Amino acid sequence: MEFEKCLINKSMSIMQAMTLLDDLGVRVLFIVENKKLIGSLADSDIRRWILKHGNIDAEVITASNLKPRYIYENQIHNAKILMHRWHIDAIPVLNETDQIINIVFLYDKPPVNDNQNLNIPVVMMAGGKGTRLYPYTKILPKPLIPIDDIPIAERILNGFYQIGCDDFYMIVNHKSNMIKAYFSDPAFEYDVKFINETKFLGTGGGIGLLRGKINSTFILTNCDILIEENFEKIYKQHIKSKNVVTMVCSLMNYSIPYGVVEFGEEGRLIKVKEKPEYSFFTNSGLYFVEPEVIDLIEADQSIDFPEIIERCMQSGLGVGVYPIGANAWMDMGQFSTMEKMQQHFQERNI
Repeated sequence: MEFEKCLINKSMSIMQAMTLLDDLGVRVLFIVENKKLIGSLADSDIRRWILKHGNIDAEVITASNLKPRYIYENQIHNAKILMHRWHIDAIPVLNETDQIINIVFLYDKPPVNDNQNLNIPVVMMAGGKGTRLYPYTKILPKPLIPIDDIPIAERILNGFYQIGCDDFYMIVNHKSNMIKAYFSDPAFEYDVKFINETKFLGTGGGIGLLRGKINSTFILTNCDILIEENFEKIYKQHIKSKNVVTMVCSLMNYSIPYGVVEFGEEGRLIKVKEKPEYSFFTNSGLYFVEPEVIDLIEADQSIDFPEIIERCMQSGLGVGVYPIGANAWMDMGQFSTMEKMQQHFQERNI
């Protein structure tokens, strides 16, 4: 990768920088002025800024590290040794006038699951009918729809198993016998405990059936989403913030393909925005949850999880967010997004 792509000016917005990090697949950008290094901006810097201030339109200089690590040309042979010592993923190389002439990266692509060790229960909501994916879901339940030959639910559980989780619960209803039969295969290295809904309880009501079964922090995930992020970091942030729920939220960049018209009284034109672009954070469908949340749900109550979050907030309990980049979240809930997910894994296999 051309190192110049990782160089930004101090007036770039945090939202633009977050999008660039996603597009380049790196964890840090370097802020320059006349090619001279003045700061660095890592994904962790962006996350801390968003959690503290919430303003993604601010300039990157406000969130940056103004004392970044660097090396000179004659030190480049020790670059990776120094990066391991300093626990950084990239380091700029400066010439005698302090201009960046190269960047050395520790990894070709930052490892998502590197050195993660997270052993907490994982609960998957897998009881819905998957109506948005008809006619596929007339034959298969949504958790068993394959993404590049591997059912989506298996992909999700495999990912958590690889980082140390092995206590899995799946709340099932629609076509539950097919799901149970699939995961009963002895070839699986982990077991799945099934929680049966006797009626459809929404995206949150089934959690009430876990009362007495889970007594620690757990991960709650939809059965149609994949997140490539460091879950141990999310867990630590969740505990540090003393939240009862931490919602993982993904940056979403959305372009409207039309001219948007604003008008006032008597039809007077105020403004025309030609094909505007909007950026916002959306609920990814994955949460870190404390067990006391289960007690907020009555037995066999039909309720969606956002309503449970509202109950937590009304009770004065802490609810927080953990922002991730747009490319870290994949959703299978609609045909268009399912095709993107298929393409992602096909390209990875190639």
